Amino acid sequence: MKNLYINTRFFIALIGVGILYVLAFFFPVVMMVAHAVLLICFLAAMVDALLLFNQKDGVLAQRILPEKLSNGDENPVKIDVKNNYGFKITTKIIDEIPFQFQKRDFVIKKEIASERNTYFQYTLEPKERGEYNFGSLNIYASSPIGFISKRFRFQKDANLASYPSFVHLRKYELMALQSEFLMGGIKKIRKLGHTMEFEQIKEYVPGDDIRTINWKATSKTNRLMVNQYQDEKSQRIFMLIDTGRTMKMPFNGLNLLDYSINATMALSHIILKKGDRAGMMTFSKKTENKIAAENKSGQLKKISEALYNINTNFFESDFNRLYQDVKYSINQRSLILLFTNFETLDGLNRQLKYLRGIAKNHLLVVVFFKNAELHTLINKNPENMQEIYDEIIAEKFEFEKKLIIQELRKYGIYTVYTLPENLNIDVINKYLEIKARGIL
Repeated sequence: MKNLYINTRFFIALIGVGILYVLAFFFPVVMMVAHAVLLICFLAAMVDALLLFNQKDGVLAQRILPEKLSNGDENPVKIDVKNNYGFKITTKIIDEIPFQFQKRDFVIKKEIASERNTYFQYTLEPKERGEYNFGSLNIYASSPIGFISKRFRFQKDANLASYPSFVHLRKYELMALQSEFLMGGIKKIRKLGHTMEFEQIKEYVPGDDIRTINWKATSKTNRLMVNQYQDEKSQRIFMLIDTGRTMKMPFNGLNLLDYSINATMALSHIILKKGDRAGMMTFSKKTENKIAAENKSGQLKKISEALYNINTNFFESDFNRLYQDVKYSINQRSLILLFTNFETLDGLNRQLKYLRGIAKNHLLVVVFFKNAELHTLINKNPENMQEIYDEIIAEKFEFEKKLIIQELRKYGIYTVYTLPENLNIDVINKYLEIKARGIL
């Protein structure tokens, strides 16, 4: 009996019977009609219950989950429902979604024909990394009478891990295979130089650099031949992620740390596709989750596992400790992308000497973030004195960000200053630009 539920239709029928009994006080002839309708309602409910409970496996259902969730992306969840009854049923599907999504009104209603399978799909967009627990998959089936529902329960518990964003990794592979293009408008990189890793000798075509003409090959073939070079491979690329309190700032449900982790995953995928070595570490009071720069088949999975359960803390990050660890653990010149956030010039100046120390031995790119709310205030047309003050303050903070960029460039430190939602594209573009210019 615990799986038997009375539907609204039955109570509506009883309300109708009650109205008939009220009318019977004024029109006694209606009393017999009210008795008959009441009897019919109870008989129909009994027949309805027999139809539903006479067959044990009247409905079969299965929740089909992905292997893991991709943080910050839409993840599909499929439900397969089969009607084994000999009649059409109306189903109400309630999936017990993990509490992190706060979906308390999730329900799918669908009619399923006799002996038919039906597929449903919905999407979940996690905003946190970690474990997600699914409860039972509940199917409430009703016959065409509709007075009674029978509950079927499937897959009582299922645990699923949410990893750094990986569903868009293939979207960026084009950038690795065609390094002369940039995402976001498909614009060409202007190559200011070229690397000296020889690939092949080929016949000259208009547009080739005449400085690469191979005169020996030209004299042998009586055709103009040039040397073709390719981007150097097996270069070491490290991503350093700040997990201090400055990375707690939220944007669109994710904090800056989550955006940095997702960008690290996307960039690592491209680095490995380009034949370079990807490594990473996180830091706050100390450096943790160190992954050496390698180009092995399981490197991306190793990075993903290291980033899986990283969280921010309330400490101010120790750049002195970071400088010491980089100095002793990264002993060859490498490209280092440092994901952090500086809101003021004073905040940068406190750490500048350590950044300069890292930049002496490595090519350092500091990645920090535009404040989307400030940009909204700057681009808004003020309508009163308060909004004018807000715009002036926002422009002051934005100007200070530009001073930070100039200060870093003064010491040969590259920057990526971007909105959080554009981070993936911008860091990949910067990496491809550095590869194309051959400055590593």
